[in-house]
Amino acid sequence: MRRWLALLVAATTSLVLIALLVPMALLIRAVAENGAMSRATSAAEFVAVAVGTPDLELAVEQVSRPVTVYLPGDRTVGVKADWSDAVRLAATGRSVTAEARGGREVLVSAQSSEGTAVVRVFVPDSELMRGVREAWLALLLLGIGLVALGIVLADRLALAVTRPVDGLARVSHRLAGGDLTARAEPGGPPEVRSVALALNHLAGRIDELLAAERESVADLSHRLRTPLTGLRLDAESLRDPEEAARVQARVDALERAVSAVITEARRRSAGRESCDATAVVRERVRFWSVLAEDQGREVSIALPGGPLPVAVGAEELAACVDALLGNVFAHTPEGVSMAVRLAREAKGALLTVEDSGPGFEPELLERGNSKGGSTGLGLDIARRTAESSGGGLTVSRSERQGGARVDVLLAFSPS
Repeated sequence: MRRWLALLVAATTSLVLIALLVPMALLIRAVAENGAMSRATSAAEFVAVAVGTPDLELAVEQVSRPVTVYLPGDRTVGVKADWSDAVRLAATGRSVTAEARGGREVLVSAQSSEGTAVVRVFVPDSELMRGVREAWLALLLLGIGLVALGIVLADRLALAVTRPVDGLARVSHRLAGGDLTARAEPGGPPEVRSVALALNHLAGRIDELLAAERESVADLSHRLRTPLTGLRLDAESLRDPEEAARVQARVDALERAVSAVITEARRRSAGRESCDATAVVRERVRFWSVLAEDQGREVSIALPGGPLPVAVGAEELAACVDALLGNVFAHTPEGVSMAVRLAREAKGALLTVEDSGPGFEPELLERGNSKGGSTGLGLDIARRTAESSGGGLTVSRSERQGGARVDVLLAFSPS
């Protein structure tokens, strides 16, 4: 916008200056020519008064410009010059001005006792244009200066408009990225200030809607888990062990699906959060270590020596770690060892979970489903968590443990 406004002002100013300066330049030239011709006419009249007197030659010498006096009988006084058509016309008793080679000539007729004489004063082009080129150069410099001044003023004016607009664009990008605390600073023209206030109102309204959604998610979690608990108790009270196991498996699958739905809803409704990945991973591994000890699993953990802030909430990261560790417990035999590592990488924090179980082939995994069980749901939760922070998830075979390996890259927190 700044460039277009500068071009517009430059074009407009140039047209106005051309409309003003071109007539002014022509006027300056006309004034200079009229002044030169007026001086030449005065000199010719001064000499014409002395025609027919003994003081003619003295009068010619006193004029500081080329003067020729054509006397009757083809005699001349002063600078020699040929008879021209204009001289012959002036000899009839008329005073004329005519174009000549290298300038103009002023011809004044004068009567004497011998007849009609003609006084010729030559005005060269240099005198006709004296001071004109300098005046034109001054006008040109003035015009260029005015155009440059107009461009500078237009740029300052455009900056006063574009700077608030750029601020609005940055705030909108922050809001689109999940930073609901971003607010625009009203400034600039009234229209831009109005847009900034409207954008701030929209951001506040979005924040209110997300808060209401979070409350709805919490209520949904409470309402769904209560009947699930009742179903689990009913399944445990069945007398047929096979029937009880089948119903219990259905209840477990339903609970995992409900947990996934609630986790995803919380993730969508939550604003941009951050947490210390070191503390969260340490706490969740400590929680699962109790079950690992009961099943005879060896758990190794490697964490950074200090805090590692990542762009994901503590609850969301805890759910991600629980999903990954839960897959190991659910889909590997008891006694299978596992390793959890958290390291600082160039692109973010890398969380790695490995086990010494049978593993899986990455190409067999589908979103929310797996050919080898239900690990796809846990990996989908971990993948969503990684992508929400700006990272990603990869699965492969572990070279150290020999089983499955899951790498979750979490982007660093901007703060």
